Amino acid sequence: MLAQSYQVLKSGSDIRGVAAEGVPGQEVQLTDEVAKNIGYGFAYWLEEKTTPAHGTAYTVAVGHDSRISADRLTAALVAGLTEAGINVKSCGLSSTPAMFMTTVNFDCDAAVEITASHHPFNRNGFKFFTKAGGIEGADVADILNLAENAPKEPAEVPGTVTDTPYMNNYAELLRNMICEAVNADDYARPLRDFKIAVDAGNGAGGFYATKVLEPLGADITGSQFLEPDGMFPNHVPNPEDKTAMDAISKTVLANGCDLGIIFDTDVDRSACVDENGREINRNALIALAAAIALEENEGGTIVTDSVTSSGLKTFIEETLGGVHHRFKRGYRNVINEAKRLNLEECTNAPLAIETSGHAAMRENYYLDDGAYLATRIVIKAAQLQRDGRKLGDLIADLKEPAEEAEYRLKILPENFRDIGEQVIADLADLVTNSDDYEVAPDNHEGIRASKPEVDGWFLLRLSVHDPVMPLNIESNTPGGVDNILKDLKSFFRMYEVLDSSCLTDENG
Repeated sequence: MLAQSYQVLKSGSDIRGVAAEGVPGQEVQLTDEVAKNIGYGFAYWLEEKTTPAHGTAYTVAVGHDSRISADRLTAALVAGLTEAGINVKSCGLSSTPAMFMTTVNFDCDAAVEITASHHPFNRNGFKFFTKAGGIEGADVADILNLAENAPKEPAEVPGTVTDTPYMNNYAELLRNMICEAVNADDYARPLRDFKIAVDAGNGAGGFYATKVLEPLGADITGSQFLEPDGMFPNHVPNPEDKTAMDAISKTVLANGCDLGIIFDTDVDRSACVDENGREINRNALIALAAAIALEENEGGTIVTDSVTSSGLKTFIEETLGGVHHRFKRGYRNVINEAKRLNLEECTNAPLAIETSGHAAMRENYYLDDGAYLATRIVIKAAQLQRDGRKLGDLIADLKEPAEEAEYRLKILPENFRDIGEQVIADLADLVTNSDDYEVAPDNHEGIRASKPEVDGWFLLRLSVHDPVMPLNIESNTPGGVDNILKDLKSFFRMYEVLDSSCLTDENG
């Protein structure tokens, strides 16, 4: 059992914790007993919140990524679910988005993916889905409360377990999508003229090379780290990691590929590189996804997180003719805002995407799915090739910043949220009354202000979970970041409750 409340395992809309030994000072939290109780908790939550689609028994799909604790946690979770009367479709190695899709076309009432995304090997967790999509943070709190406190009484009729390799079905969906959209003369082999490298980072994404691209005729020479290995021996499976992006760029160049695709561990995020090894990531990836999404949604709204560049806003609105709606950091926040705009305000919002690589298209249930985004990119590349064009042509007008930097200021006292909100309020007052800065009109979190003198801006916000204040600075003028940072240093020095050592010349 946990020494603390199960609520310490809550991480936004997921459950996460230490699941394997191997890191000094980090004791295992996700024991067999805890995982089994979480299975019970999810079963009780389903009974409270939903109705089974067929008969009286619920059916839940369970999959996992490549982590070393996956098999153990799967067995424990499934034991809790089945003892509570839930029928389980055990899907084995799976992507997170595929688990949601089991609720769409596989007669499942709900699904669970066992994953901790790109976090270290010793950690793991659970993501939950119903037919309505991923559950919210409040639901996770409820599940953990039930897991910890509800009586664990076995059902009169225990649930069954069926081994179900759903990833084959999911790969077929993506293959059919490519065939239909490209509509090549050789319909079944629309990628026969493409060489595409996939880097799965030893996570769950290797299927994309062998079960999606290769059967459609693509040459996947240069693909690497497709084999699942929960120790992640080659690089962190994270498109935001510099080593990971360097790895896919190098293999594209070394093998003369037309395109490179990289996934995170559980394939809910992706990024790519072009034939020149140039990263299409962060702002560039958002620009490319927006260009694709707006082709069939003229004037549509693209929802992003708060740290996107000024050049991206110009590209979306002036080059593409869309609307850029900058919202809060956090992929769930971005997705929920797009849903709200679409449903409550009747706004055409075809894409919600965060700079970390979470991209959710309305046409795909607003599901953040790295393989789906990669598929849309592959389709566009094949279509462009007919006209002798490349993916880079779509984002040629995107203006990248000359400089950008992120600093993370630590808040020292325990009441970090109150302190962070006060610091943000004080800085907002300062720049509002300054002749040098202009406060952004679309602040949805923290304070964002631009400095016209250096064609740059800063954003200070409070981390969702940690006692940290991320500070992002960007400028289109060389030396602009230091110029803005110089203005801010004296402000932060006034707060003894902040560790602002990251802003010193030596560290920053």
